[in-house]
Amino acid sequence: MEKRNIVIRYFVLFMLIATLVACVSTPKKESTGEYVDDSVITTKVKSLLAKDDFLKSFQIRVETYKGIVQLSGFVDSQKVVDKAGEIVSSIKGVQSVKNNLIVK
Repeated sequence: MEKRNIVIRYFVLFMLIATLVACVSTPKKESTGEYVDDSVITTKVKSLLAKDDFLKSFQIRVETYKGIVQLSGFVDSQKVVDKAGEIVSSIKGVQSVKNNLIVK
């Protein structure tokens, strides 16, 4: 009976360690927490862009990876590109902005 309890304890400890290792980020993969943070940033960016009367008519794609926000799409002027970059930069948690908006 004692040996069985020891095996169960080691098994539980192993599963706990395996779970923690699975949630760690790597250079090519986000951790669970980073993924959630990036989702929140993306939602905030999309919300602020949709609220802005000047920007809401454009379809701007937003992607976030490890706090770096990438904007892509087509817009009418450089003023729109600059305005979108300013809005994104103002959001807490944004590390940097890759503004790939193209003026057509």
